[in-house]
Amino acid sequence: MTDTAKPNTLIELLVTLIIPSLILMKLSGPEDMGAVNALLLALAFPLAWGARDLLAQRKLNLFAALGLVSILLTGGIGLLQLDTQWLAVKEAAVPGLIGVAVVVSARTRYPLVKTLLYNPALLDVARVRERLEARGAVPVFEARLQAATWMLGGTFFFSATMNYFMATWIVVSPAGSAAFNEELGQLTLTSYPAIALPSSAMMLFVLYYLARGIHELTGLKLTELLTSSKVHQP
Repeated sequence: MTDTAKPNTLIELLVTLIIPSLILMKLSGPEDMGAVNALLLALAFPLAWGARDLLAQRKLNLFAALGLVSILLTGGIGLLQLDTQWLAVKEAAVPGLIGVAVVVSARTRYPLVKTLLYNPALLDVARVRERLEARGAVPVFEARLQAATWMLGGTFFFSATMNYFMATWIVVSPAGSAAFNEELGQLTLTSYPAIALPSSAMMLFVLYYLARGIHELTGLKLTELLTSSKVHQP
């Protein structure tokens, strides 16, 4: 049993996606909460959820922190009534910067693919390393890890590109208006099936590519690679 309970995916979607979108789309009119109050309330839900995650982990999670910064920037654009072009730039900047970091890290001793995919939380890294060294397959595996790093970077660049075009396509009303809030809610709802799900599928493919390579080089089955399989071992 882990120290902290694993968050329920449905609850997370409700708090960070569905409820904020509905608030923006249904309560932004002057006869309801008004554009400013609705924006503040809608942003409070994912902001509180993200802060809760950071506190629960008791350590700084770079990606969670970026998520919080992204939420605050969205609020700033709306409250300061900046040009909506800045929203598109912000939507593209967060995954784009992560993609750049992933690609740049491929040239260092600590590629981010090890943090995101090839890590002890997902795979039995120690066992894999032992088998790779025994078979003299470490250089071949490192080359495959390098390829996986570029592929992973590509998933973030896809997300950045799609985020930018969808933001410029959907959000066209002046920031600070009720229409802006409604369009922001539409963007939030639409981006999940149009961007988040395909990006997740791409990331799963990269994980499969990596796991398949490990299997070919070590002879370990997929069930033997997963960290969770250690729990069932006698």
